Amino acid sequence: MENTDFKSTFSLLNADYVQLNKNWNYRNVISPFYRIYLIDEGIGSLGDADRAHVLEQGYLYMVPSFTLCNHHCPKYLSQFYIHVLEESADGTSLFSSNRKIHKIESIPEDIIRFKKILHLNPGRDLRRTDNPREYEKQPSLAGFQKRNNLIPLSDYIETKGLILEMIARFLKSDSFKSSETKKIPSVILDSVNYILTNLQSNITVEHLSERACYNANYFSRIFTNYTGERPLAYIQKKRIERAQYLIITTQLSLSEIAVETGFESLSYFSRTFKDITGQTPTQYKKINNVV
Repeated sequence: MENTDFKSTFSLLNADYVQLNKNWNYRNVISPFYRIYLIDEGIGSLGDADRAHVLEQGYLYMVPSFTLCNHHCPKYLSQFYIHVLEESADGTSLFSSNRKIHKIESIPEDIIRFKKILHLNPGRDLRRTDNPREYEKQPSLAGFQKRNNLIPLSDYIETKGLILEMIARFLKSDSFKSSETKKIPSVILDSVNYILTNLQSNITVEHLSERACYNANYFSRIFTNYTGERPLAYIQKKRIERAQYLIITTQLSLSEIAVETGFESLSYFSRTFKDITGQTPTQYKKINNVV
């Protein structure tokens, strides 16, 4: 990604310091926001699609949005945490190619950043519950977003800066750099941008290749080379990610979400959703306790 391609904004949803016990034990959680943890005592684990990561004292962990994750605490765990919503005009995501748990060693400045965020944003905790499925409910999510308008502008801007500093720490990590070795051609970036801003439309490989002035087969090969997925598979995956976000953050019906994400019928939307997530939209909605 070129620096000029960075279009994301990050807003605080929740922040707190918590002491957890064995009740912090949840499986198959998929959130539409980022979660960043700083562990200061105890032990636990976060598991993604690849493996379980031991939560260790003195380390920072980040779970990007739409990353399948399991939470577990065998006995005791204390941590700082923030939940952050990423938004961009074209739907791109900074960690779209890094949907896995990231771990880096913490430095003294990290604790200072967490404490400053807590000081600037009082009352952003989730003391009623530590269950991810509860705090992902749409009314709660919308309520915490509105709180950003209730603090002084200077505190709001400073909070954004502190969040960006934390995210920058992960961008410097080896796990992120290893996936950024290939410079993506502008024609592929343009195609990705077009897909993300036209998910509700009928997008074909032929149309994408014509826009790129390439033969369809050649376009498919280079698109796959730089994104890791064939164009149609990529389109469907991004449609389902958008659907997951809408299910959790809006009160649209599943039929309305199917239309909003470019599916010709609710049944086709449901089949594709299950193929990609392993759950039907109804199951996903129920599991995440969306009302």
